[in-house]
Amino acid sequence: MSAIILSGKELAAQLETPQAQRVRDLQARGVSPKLVVVMAGDNPASAIYVRNKARACERLGILSDTIHLSQTVSQQELLRVIDGLNADPTVHGILIQLPLPEHLDEDAALLRVNPAKDVDGFHLYNAGRLLRGEDGMRPCTPQGIVRLLKSAGIALDGARAVVIGRSNIVGKPAALMLTQENCTVTLCHSHTRDLAQITCQADILVAAVGKPRFVTADMVKPGAAVIDVGINRVDGKVVGDVDFDAVSAVAGFITPVPGGVGPMTVSMLMENTLEAAWKASR
Repeated sequence: MSAIILSGKELAAQLETPQAQRVRDLQARGVSPKLVVVMAGDNPASAIYVRNKARACERLGILSDTIHLSQTVSQQELLRVIDGLNADPTVHGILIQLPLPEHLDEDAALLRVNPAKDVDGFHLYNAGRLLRGEDGMRPCTPQGIVRLLKSAGIALDGARAVVIGRSNIVGKPAALMLTQENCTVTLCHSHTRDLAQITCQADILVAAVGKPRFVTADMVKPGAAVIDVGINRVDGKVVGDVDFDAVSAVAGFITPVPGGVGPMTVSMLMENTLEAAWKASR
């Protein structure tokens, strides 16, 4: 068996056509959707992510700006910047680029963002709405995972899904979103016993653990859809949390790294920004 590659890069490119049309529809209503990224410090990885988001905005016609604060910025100044963006009616999406410098309180910064402009879906208000199955901003990576699975025609209703990793950014919301798609979900983590016995039962396996090539072929059910969220650097090469070559011989579907989940995360950020702009225009 050779797994079918689930290319997030290709799907994200396809989604740009309807997204660009939605930008034009908003502009016809007198609304120019705008995303502002707040970045503190000089984290090289963050700088790459911010640049990718800005390029995506440019391709679609979404206005974008980056507020680059110093490494030593105070919590008070960071919150003041967020308050200003909350109050600006021309700004529809606010993204706090993580991680922030260690002396800053990330939770306080995320909570300061107006939930209607929280295009990352990290505010407790939006997290609560996700938990309750109500409409709201969804975290971009889990949202991208679901869209990628659906685009491939992978049956979610009744499927057994296993998520490895319980972060608030990916693992937990991914488990909730798959549950809402009527999957039966098991959320695994560093204290899970007999992990391989659990993952081998998964029709859908999501790896978001942050360890290079952690998921091996003997952990995968033949024919399963394997979603690799990991981004790790090994000997100068970017690899995922899944041993891609070995698992590809067992799985039915697999996402590559890079080119899998990453582009879908950016695409869903664009979707959330457009949705925020649309709701603000009503």
